[in-house]
Amino acid sequence: MRRLAFAFSAGIALAAPALAAGPLDELRRSFTLDGKPVPPDVFRDFGDADLGDSLPAVVAIDVKAAIDSNRYGDPIARRGGWLTQSRAAPATLNGVEETAYRYVGATKSGLLVVIATYSGGGSGVFTALHVLDASLAAGFDGDGKRYGRVDVAVLRSVVLGDRWDGEATIVGDTIRIVTAMTPASGVPTSIDARRP
Repeated sequence: MRRLAFAFSAGIALAAPALAAGPLDELRRSFTLDGKPVPPDVFRDFGDADLGDSLPAVVAIDVKAAIDSNRYGDPIARRGGWLTQSRAAPATLNGVEETAYRYVGATKSGLLVVIATYSGGGSGVFTALHVLDASLAAGFDGDGKRYGRVDVAVLRSVVLGDRWDGEATIVGDTIRIVTAMTPASGVPTSIDARRP
């Protein structure tokens, strides 16, 4: 009887981590929280919309707060493997500003890899590969009550170019980049995904 009780409790202990999968596990698996996608416009704020700066001024966003927020409230659509978010931009060539991304996956060390595009309403569709880190953090709301955040921070962004066409794959902690169009000047064929 003791063996049966021990085996039963060991089985529960082994199953507990699978049942206790948290927000970071979901984010790494599908780039969602509670089944809702991270809004594409976060990449706009990470600097994809500001082509004049080589480094982003905004480097971390609480994606838990971003989901369902007014700031990122424009409708999200799925186009194949891409999630897109558009807003009216009447003064532009095509009248629409759009940010999109395709989640590539997580590296062996748990970093997130995303290919994102941004079009400000002209003819360009600018593409970047982002290496992100996710962490749980705590903050206080306006009433001083503690709440849990899920912060996503940019560790590295690699400009892939205007209308880039290709693939990125993850092998351990290395990201392999294959560009279909030539020439793709300055686009590396692989990068190491690592924390500083």
